[in-house]
Amino acid sequence: MTDSTVWVAVFTGATAVLASWVTTQGNARAARVQAEASARVQHRDRIRETRRGAYLDLMEQAHLTGQLYWRVGDAYAQLDDPDDRLTRVQELRDELRGAFDPLMRAVRVVVLEGPVPAAEAATALQQAAAQANRALWHVTRGDPGAHQRFDGAHEVFRHTLERFTGTARDAMNTV
Repeated sequence: MTDSTVWVAVFTGATAVLASWVTTQGNARAARVQAEASARVQHRDRIRETRRGAYLDLMEQAHLTGQLYWRVGDAYAQLDDPDDRLTRVQELRDELRGAFDPLMRAVRVVVLEGPVPAAEAATALQQAAAQANRALWHVTRGDPGAHQRFDGAHEVFRHTLERFTGTARDAMNTV
């Protein structure tokens, strides 16, 4: 009887040790999985916040540029004297030069942060702004039809900004 008691005790002890080891392994694996999941979530959140900041900065810079474009239209609506109008348009063109560098920087950050559709939309926005600025240069030179071409370029810029905003929203929802 003593032999069977010893064997039962050994078997019970071994089972307890094995169960403890299995539980420890399971807990360690669960902790590892949870840590990896937490790291993925934190990484995704960092990417999301970085992209959000980049998108907001670009939209802000584009908004400032767009306001200057609107003021060109105001100069045509409010100033009857061609010389006064030309002076005001040249002043706005000078302001736009100052606004273009921050816009370009913001585009480069979006291109860096991605994803590709947002980067492409940002690049298209930069190209639309450059086209509007070129059209405005022709306005200051007094080229025939330049004001209408500028109006068209300004409209393209507005639509391109709307497309970027939609693309950025989609990118934020897929991170």
